[in-house]
Amino acid sequence: MTIDLKVVDNVRVKKKHKATCHCGSVEIELYLPDGLVNLRRCDCSLCRRRGAIAASVPLSGINIIKGQESLKLYQFNTKTAKHYFCSHCGVYTHHQRRSNPDQYGFNVACLEGINPLKIESIPTNDGVNHPSDR
Repeated sequence: MTIDLKVVDNVRVKKKHKATCHCGSVEIELYLPDGLVNLRRCDCSLCRRRGAIAASVPLSGINIIKGQESLKLYQFNTKTAKHYFCSHCGVYTHHQRRSNPDQYGFNVACLEGINPLKIESIPTNDGVNHPSDR
């Protein structure tokens, strides 16, 4: 399901939108010409615990502006997906997707000025029964 949002709670999603972790050690620039695309939650063991709302961009749609050295990688199960978080504050910023390795998922809560709790009707993907596990 694709939800195309260009304005969230009166904040316009910019074509190039800045995202940061909580402490500001990591800054990312996301290329979002169509707004927030493919918004979702996931119920896999990791996503349930981190509780983030994710959206997607192609691999070329993300640029680490600052803090590459602060990002830590976490992988589990098939070790296909690559989950990144700030080593200082612990906030999940983005991940290379297992279901579509040509895309990054990113934490919508990291977008400057965007409150993901104001976005309604976000679907939950069945990560417990992931297609790659069959």
